[in-house]
Order: sequence, then C-alpha cells, then structure tokens
Amino acid sequence: MKKEDLPISPHLQIYKPQITSLLSISHRVTGFALNFSLIILVSGLLCITLGEVYFLLFIEILNTIPLKIILFLTLLGFSYHLLNGIRHIFWDFGFFLENRSSAIFGYVVIIFSLISSVSFSILIGLFS
Repeated sequence: MKKEDLPISPHLQIYKPQITSLLSISHRVTGFALNFSLIILVSGLLCITLGEVYFLLFIEILNTIPLKIILFLTLLGFSYHLLNGIRHIFWDFGFFLENRSSAIFGYVVIIFSLISSVSFSILIGLFS
C-alpha cells in the first residue's frame, strides 16, 4: 500500500459522545478534583490543632456561599466517584457489560449520586 492509501484515524470530534464514555471521563475528572478537595479537609484539621480562634475562623469561612457551593460539588463528586467505582466492581465480576445495561447502570449512578449528595447536604445542614 502507498502511504497515501493508508486510512487516517478519525479525529475525536467526529465521534458522537456516548454515556459510557462521558461517565468514564467524569470518573477520572472527579477523582482528580477530589484530590484538591483534600486541601479543605487538611486545612480544617490544621485549624483544629492551631486552636479555637483559627477553628472559628475556618468555620466562618466555610459558611460563605462560594465555599458551600464548593463543598456541595465535592459531595457530588465524591458520591459519583464512589458509586461509579462500585459500577466498575460489577464490571470486574462480569455484570452489566452489555451496551444497554451499561448505559442504564450509568444513568442509575448519576441519579443516585445526585440523590445522595442532596440528601447528605440536607442532613449536615449545608444550605440552611
């Protein structure tokens, strides 16, 4: 075959996004983003060890709207990453590997991660 006759790999932009590919990318993004949310956790633990003044300052900062939104998104990312990890464990055991069942299970993961993050936010009084 001549070099001109070789097939050219299609570019990523011509593919129609599928739910499984979007969930795979989202799983990686949430895993990466959860590493940055550890900064909030570690700073809170550091404020506890530094004394009451720093801890009260940390609590006051946590009560701002932007940080509450960040905390909710962290809860959403954590619940999604956890539930999608459970989905991967099912795949490891050979369940839900067909295209249709994989897509349905993906939608179930999205719905339950939304429900769990909203209910946990209400439980801890995040937006009260």
